[in-house]
Amino acid sequence: MSPPEPFVPHPRKSPLTTPWEPIFADIRDDRWVLAVELREPHTNSRGGPHGGLIAALADNAMGLSCGVMLARLEIPSRGLVTVSLGLDYLAAAEIGQWLAFDTDFIKPGKSLCYAEATVRADDKPVARARATFKVM
Repeated sequence: MSPPEPFVPHPRKSPLTTPWEPIFADIRDDRWVLAVELREPHTNSRGGPHGGLIAALADNAMGLSCGVMLARLEIPSRGLVTVSLGLDYLAAAEIGQWLAFDTDFIKPGKSLCYAEATVRADDKPVARARATFKVM
């Protein structure tokens, strides 16, 4: 699958996400946008995207985006750890759709970073996520 511009293969691999490859990233100056073309390995028993997939990739996108913002503000960090993660599932997505995880709010701090993201299937919102990360 050829991703739309400016997406490239996601450079940060994880044992959890290996079965979901290929995962793509649009690495911007202020955030990371992650995406997948929704395929069968991403689905639940009803054929929709699994909530765990949405949670994991939203968490990943928000954490990476917080890291970008901390670096831009020169806030020292050895990484981030998820303290809390919440999701609201808004609509269904279907196999073949482009599922994008875009962080649209970041409030960085020296000890905690807050973020929110919208998950879209072919530009239609299907979930909202919010997280708090501990700055290490």
